[in-house]
Amino acid sequence: MWNKLNKSMMFCQAMFGLSFYGVMVILTRFFLEKLHYSEAETMMIVGAFSSIGPLFAIAGGFIADKLLGSYRSLTISYGAFSIGYVLLVLGASSTNVPMSLVGIALASYGRGMMAPSYPSLYKRTFKTDTDFENCYPLNYSVNNIGAFLGQYLFPLFVLSIGFNGSFGLSAALASIAFITLLVLNKPLSNVSSEIDKNKVSPKNLVLFLVISAAMIGLVFFMFSNMDIGQNIVYVIGISALSYLVFLIFRSNKSEGLRIGTMLIMTMLTTFFFVYYGQMMTSMTMVSLNTMRGDLFGFIPIAPEAAMAMNPLWCIVGGPIITWIFSTLEKRGVTISTATKVAISFVLVAISFGILTVAVTGVGQDAIIRPEVFLAVYGFMSIGEVIVGSFVVAFVLSVTPKYIENFSVSLFYIAQALSGIVGAVFSTSIAMEKGQVITQAIVQTVYGDYFKLLTILALVMAVIALIGSYVIRKMLNKADACAEKLEAKPAV
Repeated sequence: MWNKLNKSMMFCQAMFGLSFYGVMVILTRFFLEKLHYSEAETMMIVGAFSSIGPLFAIAGGFIADKLLGSYRSLTISYGAFSIGYVLLVLGASSTNVPMSLVGIALASYGRGMMAPSYPSLYKRTFKTDTDFENCYPLNYSVNNIGAFLGQYLFPLFVLSIGFNGSFGLSAALASIAFITLLVLNKPLSNVSSEIDKNKVSPKNLVLFLVISAAMIGLVFFMFSNMDIGQNIVYVIGISALSYLVFLIFRSNKSEGLRIGTMLIMTMLTTFFFVYYGQMMTSMTMVSLNTMRGDLFGFIPIAPEAAMAMNPLWCIVGGPIITWIFSTLEKRGVTISTATKVAISFVLVAISFGILTVAVTGVGQDAIIRPEVFLAVYGFMSIGEVIVGSFVVAFVLSVTPKYIENFSVSLFYIAQALSGIVGAVFSTSIAMEKGQVITQAIVQTVYGDYFKLLTILALVMAVIALIGSYVIRKMLNKADACAEKLEAKPAV
């Protein structure tokens, strides 16, 4: 089951988590304090940074499927991370906004390249699909080890080595992963798709360079003009989903039904990640404004590092979720992926219910203890592990091989759409610069917002259960159509 290749890829994934989320967690203070952005502008930038990368997974999927292959795409993505973080160092040194935006644009594009190529290549390092499906949640936990260390430690690093040193550290970590992939060139290329085993044609190379330049330029433009940028996200996301609908009618009936289940799952995932995106926007701003004190009285934690509780719970949750569902399956209890998503929405409702109670019952000092955020992140993170682990595995199990990487990219497109939508929602609780946070503001502004999210999460749980029933019927019909097609005598 485990071998040198998948272990090495998991190491690279941990380096990604450590460097990327380390940068993400300090971006809020960087834009607020160093570049002097407002709360609303900062939430849109950070929300976009967390989501625009996954949006360009659609370009990454095309590049991996048609131009370079999964291995080459993955390797180039880590190179883009390294260069992007170096530009952030230069931008922080000179307080240069355009250079800083180019840096996060490169990192975002690198994430889009990595998103579809990593799962498909990682899957090929296992002997069976079952081994991959059982191990993918553990890979998710390894990624979150890096994310936890990055989100917890980088706010502390900023105090000692500043933004320059912190961004430089991220560049070094991404470079280590880049070098690791270069060293494993031959064995990873051998297990990858056929396109990775062949030389890149001049035509494919030129097309890749043109697409990359266009995408990086587009990302830079979006970060520089967020009002227009969010509309671009909507257009690209809707176009990708429209293409999926086109494939439904273009394919034979069996494949069309299976692609239809992917469409339903993508929509459910999009709504789930509206909640997940709150961690980078509204929840970070709330923790900055209200969270004070050490966790359990002795664990120091910076307010912006509250987000580190998410990967901490994911590290714990990955093995637990794997054990629970594996045990149920051994006992003959099979829970569909959409039903698992419904469970995730229930967990999210509990999470935001706790936060609603906390903000509406806050004292005159407008302070919320870190332990409250630990509970809030706990329920949300377990839900994230379920969605992040099983939805990708579901997509890979039903998608036709010729759109494998594109299909995986849909998961990340869902993140992109939801990240921007969530960021737009979050700006409704943004405060003006210099505004004093009072008990009344926390209770009314924050309280009403999180109460609404709690109610909507319960509604989505019901919708996901209905979706589970529809998907099961569609897959049964797809299998029946496939059997008829195979039984039909050749002419």
